[in-house]
Amino acid sequence: MPQLSEIRYFVAAAENGSLRQAAETLGVGQSCVSRKIMRLEDKLGVSLLERSNTGVRLTNAGQRFLDDVQPALQQLDQARRSACAAGRAEAGTVRIGVLTSLAGGFLRKLLVAYRQEYPKVRIDVRDGGRDDHIAALRSRELDIVFVPGSRPVRNCECAELWCERIHIALGKGHRLADQSELDWTDLSEEQFITSSIAPGPEVHDYIVRRLADHSVFPKIEARCACFETLMNLVSLGEGLTAISAGWAAVKLPDLVLRPLTDPEDVLPFSAIWLAENDNPALRCLVSTAHVLAGRVRRGNSDWLPRRLDITASAGATSADAQKRDRSP
Repeated sequence: MPQLSEIRYFVAAAENGSLRQAAETLGVGQSCVSRKIMRLEDKLGVSLLERSNTGVRLTNAGQRFLDDVQPALQQLDQARRSACAAGRAEAGTVRIGVLTSLAGGFLRKLLVAYRQEYPKVRIDVRDGGRDDHIAALRSRELDIVFVPGSRPVRNCECAELWCERIHIALGKGHRLADQSELDWTDLSEEQFITSSIAPGPEVHDYIVRRLADHSVFPKIEARCACFETLMNLVSLGEGLTAISAGWAAVKLPDLVLRPLTDPEDVLPFSAIWLAENDNPALRCLVSTAHVLAGRVRRGNSDWLPRRLDITASAGATSADAQKRDRSP
């Protein structure tokens, strides 16, 4: 069976019309080129080149062989370039699960920075609930998920990246709309609405838990509505809901957002991925994320927090960032 190097040496000699020029092109000695081609001819049982003092020219068999192998070599070279590009994350796909808005905040900045650095990588973003995202992560349907909270996930890598303050969404005509900030005690008698679509159930549980801290059993109605529809219902006076600061960049008529003052209402957000996932586009996204978050990475998932300017812009303080496992 001919070796690939023997075929490449033959093609170089045929294209240059000279063993000496082929050797210079390949960066090897002329005798090496000659031996490789002779070995190829022995394996094929035919003469491929006619040699003379002025160079070489193809025999009929050599011309036929050249015509057949050149497209194959081009395909191999293209396959090599594609593999190298994918290995450097110059191409490929990274599949991301999210439970927050891409309209603003850290996650949007991350995707913008990543696209600028790796413009040929396809970013596939999918909405869903935490449990569904983790299941998709384990089945390799997703490469990474960004979720509220920082509790570890079994057999997964987890890194807390940023924090967002919780806001209450309410209609412009609501009695509390004129206040610059709110506390849960202001909301004890209010009607809340949430979505039955993820992350609506998480929001529901968060409202119940936080009002229970004030010995209040909330009035909550679940609506079969996506986020945009739910926010429009809020703006129409159908009720209030809780959202994280990332949604603040979403502008809807007659909708206002008011931050909650309690330090307990600052959510950490974490990235979760499988350590054994060798997708180069994922590795580059993880690297970009920890650089953007201003964190030092000592190992696969040992990220040391430092003061984060990005955190401050989301309305969280360094003290707030110590809060864990409070997810809407």
